[in-house]
Amino acid sequence: MDIFQKCRDSAGYYAQVRDAGIYPYYRAVSSGQDPVVTVDNEELVMLGSNNYLGLTNHPEVKEAATVATAIFGTGCAGSRLLNGTLDIHLELESRLANFLGREDALVFSTGFQANLGVLSCLLGRSDTVFLDALDHASIIDGCRLGFARRQKYRHNDMDDLEKRLETSSVAGKEHKGKLIVVDGVFSMEGDLADLPTLVRLKNQYGARLMVDDAHGLGVFGTHGRGTAEHFGLEHEVDLVMGTFSKSLATVGGFICGDRTVIDYIRHEARAEIFSAAPPPPSVAAATKALEIVEREPDRRKQLWENTEFMRRELTRMGYDTGNSQSPVIPLVIGTDLDAFAMTKKLQKAGVFANPVVSPAVPPGRSMMRTSYMATHKMSHLERALEAFESVGREMGVI
Repeated sequence: MDIFQKCRDSAGYYAQVRDAGIYPYYRAVSSGQDPVVTVDNEELVMLGSNNYLGLTNHPEVKEAATVATAIFGTGCAGSRLLNGTLDIHLELESRLANFLGREDALVFSTGFQANLGVLSCLLGRSDTVFLDALDHASIIDGCRLGFARRQKYRHNDMDDLEKRLETSSVAGKEHKGKLIVVDGVFSMEGDLADLPTLVRLKNQYGARLMVDDAHGLGVFGTHGRGTAEHFGLEHEVDLVMGTFSKSLATVGGFICGDRTVIDYIRHEARAEIFSAAPPPPSVAAATKALEIVEREPDRRKQLWENTEFMRRELTRMGYDTGNSQSPVIPLVIGTDLDAFAMTKKLQKAGVFANPVVSPAVPPGRSMMRTSYMATHKMSHLERALEAFESVGREMGVI
């Protein structure tokens, strides 16, 4: 069989979707990631962005990126290990560690690379890693590269996890090291990991706990330190991973934890030492965004007011919003094609939202993923609700 046959098969499916006029991906946005964006010369209310605190177009963030470019140029021309470490990388790592109350931090060029690098170097053949069924793809891929025995438990099912931990702990088993890796906020369903039970189980069975808080940083907790702060368990989580592409307004990722662990990752993570360093504009933008997160808690307050308003109104309309506990609010639609069609209808009605289809969700549970910003005004949200009501009724969803 030709190795390219799978490409032709996939092309046929997407050709049908395109011919039906409901292809929903790679839409070109010709404006900034603001509450209203421009697509095909039309203004749309943006409900498909992870710009939770609305900082990607903040003048101070843009100025910081511009100044860094003027001083350091557009790139580092090498890896962090060799010639690519700038003093601003070290400053950002120090500030992240201080913000999260950790001994050390390490910055990666993307959040995906952070999970790949951390997990692939920590997990060996004698270890077992425990994964939630809805963990992010970067976590899954990082674990595959690490060669550890993988145990996937049902989503947020702590009984299922405990059974797997018990089995792994039986005397005589060759698998010794145990790591639980979980999203703090699950990016499609918008629900939270059960951190209190996860902490109890990791202590009971001698495991370590790593939380990917990409969608929690800046959003949860009194100070915006994420889901561990939200649950009052900051000192119980061993490793905190985060990204700059959500609340911190740019691109990049990081890992925070004990100094000895971070230093090991610094020298062993292939995704770090064989990849170009994060570019100066991104580093400076993330540093300034972190400063704003710390000094402007009202942004977080406004984000939650917008989120609760939309969750209440969408539920009142009759939408199934699942178990969302975050600014990510899914709307369960049905089939994949229904989700594609609704994406296009919403766009015509003036709203940008994202379809989530199988295998990211079970067949028949495809959804529209909506997400909210601190900078959305009531006029934006009311306009979006009008579109959701008209399109939802037209498609028979509500």
